[in-house]
Amino acid sequence: MPMMAAPRNVTPAGESPWRDIENGGGGATAAEEDLDSPSAKKPKSDKFPFNTWEFGVAVGVFFAFSTLLFFIYLTMPAAEKGHIKLPRTLSDLRTLKDNLSTYAKHHPAQFILGYCSTYIFMQTFMIPGTIFMSLLAGALFGVARGIILVVFNATAGASSCFFLSKLIGRPLVSWLWPEKLRFFQAEVAKRKDKLFNYMLFLRVTPTLPNLFINLASPIVDVPFHTFFLGTLVGLIPAAYITVRAGLALGDLKSLRDLYDVKTLSVLFLIGFVAILPTLLKRKRRSSTAILHVSYAFIIYFFLIPSPAFDACGNGRALEDLKSNSSPTIANSPSF
Repeated sequence: MPMMAAPRNVTPAGESPWRDIENGGGGATAAEEDLDSPSAKKPKSDKFPFNTWEFGVAVGVFFAFSTLLFFIYLTMPAAEKGHIKLPRTLSDLRTLKDNLSTYAKHHPAQFILGYCSTYIFMQTFMIPGTIFMSLLAGALFGVARGIILVVFNATAGASSCFFLSKLIGRPLVSWLWPEKLRFFQAEVAKRKDKLFNYMLFLRVTPTLPNLFINLASPIVDVPFHTFFLGTLVGLIPAAYITVRAGLALGDLKSLRDLYDVKTLSVLFLIGFVAILPTLLKRKRRSSTAILHVSYAFIIYFFLIPSPAFDACGNGRALEDLKSNSSPTIANSPSF
């Protein structure tokens, strides 16, 4: 009886013979191997994105911040405690400003401690309303001190959110914004050598929501020093706009008044100047000429404010904006 030849082993050395069975009878494709990538396109699941440990960490950090805010609240005079609430409208903000102006004047250190803790808490845990806190800084402290307060708190809160996301944020971001995360990762990968300029562009312009940038940056491997410096410098223009508008809080009719066409044009121009080195690496002369023109336009903006801020300088109401509808900016900076 003839002997049958033993079947040849086609499995590569060192590879499990069960791999083809596990992969459904065929070798793993590149798409299958990329499923673990944070930018891989996955169907959005209704499953809760955190495991028990990640959820415990989030609750613990939230509890620590809440405890600090509670002790700060206990140090306030009894007469002021009844007026404390997070503003949700401009009317709420005006009432809060009137109630806290005396306290801020007579107890500046306690007020600033409470203000900073609240701002950083809201920024860390993605609680809407930080734009009202920025307006309040302008109303109570003026432009110079207000900008310092807003930029410091916005940067500190964004950094806190960065580290929290680095620890437990990957499943949440992948669950909420899978396609936007894939886009962001591709853009970061293309600009590794000029990443600071790209971060500066994102912070100055409303291209991507700041909330998303804070959460997604550690997931796509943006170095913290680049994230920190880009945030610190990039938030200054919008902080200036918001704080200055706070000086005329009584005349402000809507948050949309903060971002009229001229203001948005200047923000995008500043962002263009920031990202220009990545677009024109070799065209030195053209790059320099465009920079000079851009700087002149930016200086013009700050010397001749837009109608949205005329009230900040001379007390006029924002009547000009009533006839011109401001565009709805879903991704407007919120600090």
